[in-house]
Amino acid sequence: MRFPSSSNFRRVGSEHRPLRNLYRSDHLGALDAHDAEQIGRLGISRVLDFRGVDERCGAECRLSGVTVHSLPIEPTIVQKLSDMVAAGHRLTAGDMVGHMQDTYRGFVRNNTPRFAEFFQHLLASGEPTVFHCTAGKDRTGFAAALLLKAVGAPDDEVLADYLLTNDRLELPQQSRLGLPREAMLVLWRVQPEFLQAALAEADRQYGSLEGYLREGLGLREPERAELRRLYL
Repeated sequence: MRFPSSSNFRRVGSEHRPLRNLYRSDHLGALDAHDAEQIGRLGISRVLDFRGVDERCGAECRLSGVTVHSLPIEPTIVQKLSDMVAAGHRLTAGDMVGHMQDTYRGFVRNNTPRFAEFFQHLLASGEPTVFHCTAGKDRTGFAAALLLKAVGAPDDEVLADYLLTNDRLELPQQSRLGLPREAMLVLWRVQPEFLQAALAEADRQYGSLEGYLREGLGLREPERAELRRLYL
């Protein structure tokens, strides 16, 4: 399923292991009436929005009849890059990879309570749900990877779901934030190294991904069994 105004909207998981009633997306503030109607046919009643405060302004969800829960994770990389460009730095593709890895490490270091809250919503009911950030690739991509691991998906399926973003998002024709084209190519896509940086940080802080799921996110076996019951 693909929508012109929401090009990163899709079901979570693979064709071999699709999750029931769960969808991931870029933001829902630019949907036209046709796209909103199509998505509405899925029966979605709950939206989990990872965007920061400023991101939500002027781009409110255009789906009707849904409950929107804000789980704000501020996009700190945008300000960091803007400051560096303003200071005269010309960022290379290699620089951008490093900054994106730091962003993903920050998901574990600084935003674990938000991702725990995400799972609390999912455990509260199995109603049709879409979760998203702005582009649907980083905050959303990490959340989807955690969810798939929590229900027992193998690493190759987790990575395939994550990398599918690269087939869905169209690179803007003009550079943004004053970045050179080579840096934009990194910022606007996802790489295995980004996700691996977050998983390595989870290992460092919690001993393993299993430890992170259990201690950081509160997903012990009863909670994971409930996720499987609700969504597999």
